[in-house]
Amino acid sequence: MLNNFLFVALPYAALSVFLVGTIFKYRSLKFQYSSLSSQFLEGNRLFWGVIPFHWGILVVFLGHLTAFLVPRGILAWNSRPLRLLILEMTGLAFALCVLVGLVLLLYRRLTNERLKVVTNRMDQVIEWLLLVQVVLGCWIAVGYRWGSSWFASDLSPYLWSIFRLDPQTTAVSAMPLVVKLHIIAAFLIVLVFPFTRLVHFLVAPFHYTWRPYQRVIWHWDRRTVRRPESSWNQHPPRNN
Repeated sequence: MLNNFLFVALPYAALSVFLVGTIFKYRSLKFQYSSLSSQFLEGNRLFWGVIPFHWGILVVFLGHLTAFLVPRGILAWNSRPLRLLILEMTGLAFALCVLVGLVLLLYRRLTNERLKVVTNRMDQVIEWLLLVQVVLGCWIAVGYRWGSSWFASDLSPYLWSIFRLDPQTTAVSAMPLVVKLHIIAAFLIVLVFPFTRLVHFLVAPFHYTWRPYQRVIWHWDRRTVRRPESSWNQHPPRNN
């Protein structure tokens, strides 16, 4: 009964709240659909925390997503011991980057008086949840090796069964406790996702990567600009 609650009821509750919450928040509270950056309040320690955190969590997330979407590809890659070792070491390295960045960000938020004023309960909840999740992930990587292979062979079928509305919890129920806690923490993060700053991930400006460059003029010669015959730009702008 406990396994059914944790690995069947909790995933469906988390996914339902995620879908309804993110859509409602985007339609009704668009201003809060952002990271609500605190860079203006403190920027030095933010830089050293946010860079390893963002790069690390991006790679770790994409690694988990790849194992979920193409498990056979991961198993084929891991068929060679050297490639398996490279994948495992890369995943652990970026997970440690997430851990270091998250600790710095959490320390910054707890010790800076200006940030305490703009910190709400959900900010602390999501940071502690992420910290627990990353620690559990590193623990699994070190204590239960070759996680990419058993994720692709055991956890990926379980996750697909959730989306097919035919949950199969046999493999998950046999997992070690630390793996179960890692799965539960992941669904808890999905559950509270719409109520946290992480929601800005859904509207990240990825289109900036391929949009045309913008020309920024830092200094204008007033005499030249005010002449009607002066040409401000040799080429017409392409981004408007």
